[in-house]
Amino acid sequence: MARRRHHIIPLFTTRATATVSVALVLFILGMAALIGIATRVVTDNIRENMGFVVLFNEDVTASDIDAVKKMFDKASGVSSTVYSSPDVVLERWQSMVGEDEDIVKLSGINPFVGELEVHVTSEYASSDSLDRMIAPLMLMPQVSEVKVHTELVDKVNATLRSVGLGLLIVAVALLIVSFVLIFNTVRLSVYARRFTIYTMKLVGATGSFIRRPFLVDNIVNGLVAGLIASIALALVVLYCRSLDLPVAEMFTLRTVLPVVGALLVTGVLICLIAALFATNRYLRLSYDEMFK
Repeated sequence: MARRRHHIIPLFTTRATATVSVALVLFILGMAALIGIATRVVTDNIRENMGFVVLFNEDVTASDIDAVKKMFDKASGVSSTVYSSPDVVLERWQSMVGEDEDIVKLSGINPFVGELEVHVTSEYASSDSLDRMIAPLMLMPQVSEVKVHTELVDKVNATLRSVGLGLLIVAVALLIVSFVLIFNTVRLSVYARRFTIYTMKLVGATGSFIRRPFLVDNIVNGLVAGLIASIALALVVLYCRSLDLPVAEMFTLRTVLPVVGALLVTGVLICLIAALFATNRYLRLSYDEMFK
């Protein structure tokens, strides 16, 4: 009886170690996924703040302004439009330069005109798309000028593309490393039971019969590891939200649940594939080769 207990404890320790190791790798992978989601949200927010400003003529009427605003409100690729009257533009300028420079007292009139600020969606935040959107405005008599900083837009897009490419390379490298680590962990757990496989072969067990318990055990291990990683990930998100960090606002159920599901599926699939390869390998080995 003592010998059986001595055999069960190392086996349980091996499985527990393999499960925890897989959970740690999945947790790191989940953190990388959340960072990628946060980066994507920040990138979209930056692009959606891009757009252009329409300056109207001094003699423009309220109906003309409303017509232009409605045209962009219905246009595809426009996220929002904000109209500022000449008085609002004056107040905004005055708050920037301070009360020492009162341009109305100097000139006697309000030199500013009404402005319509148009923000586009992230898909349309490029110089080519903006040029196509502002082309009809240049033909309107009620529009005096359209301000769009195409060079700034191109620089921002180039920077965001570089950041996105760097994160993609890191994510792919991390995924490969995760797969290798999990694969080796599962392989070691199967290696610890290689003589069990050989004994089952000696008594005439078929390959599928021998594989079945190993595959089932590793599916369970992958599922448990995914659950552990998901719980740890949820605790990190809750901790970030308790600190009122700005990045925590991006981690909602809509963004976290897909990551949790991906961790569970990834843990099960990788453990299953690794167990299948490992058991097939030891099924082919002879008794002497078991010691190598």
